[in-house]
Amino acid sequence: MSLESVRAFFSQNAPDIEIIEMKASTATVAQAAEAHGVEPGRIAKTLSLRVGERSFLIVTRGDARLDNRKVKATFGGKASMLNEEQVRSLTGHPVGGVCPFGLATPLPVYCDISLKAFNEVVPAAGSIHAAVKICPERMADLVGANWVDVCQEPPSA
Repeated sequence: MSLESVRAFFSQNAPDIEIIEMKASTATVAQAAEAHGVEPGRIAKTLSLRVGERSFLIVTRGDARLDNRKVKATFGGKASMLNEEQVRSLTGHPVGGVCPFGLATPLPVYCDISLKAFNEVVPAAGSIHAAVKICPERMADLVGANWVDVCQEPPSA
């Protein structure tokens, strides 16, 4: 169902974007980077968070870590990760396949500026076996995301 909601999203909003399905799991950044032959930073990981009663998604580069001080300053409180059941219920996607496309529930989406280091990133597509390749700015535009600065400086190459 989740992959199908992503297919429907792209069919309606960006029919030129092809969903890439893999036999191997791409549930982790390391697995996805290896499967797609890219550096871990190019994997666009989607984090499902809650501050108070507000749930939202943040898409970051794969090798970035959230900076708790920046998150608190940006969202007005300490963020906690949603559990697996909450993630599936709100997004319709399984953990490891969460993406900002084809969501079961409308959620605010934020893209961390760390993604702007790349002209193309690889976010999941609603399954631990599916992804897309997309320009970060186009991804943000398609899902109505706001840009934020909530990650620590990425590791040096």
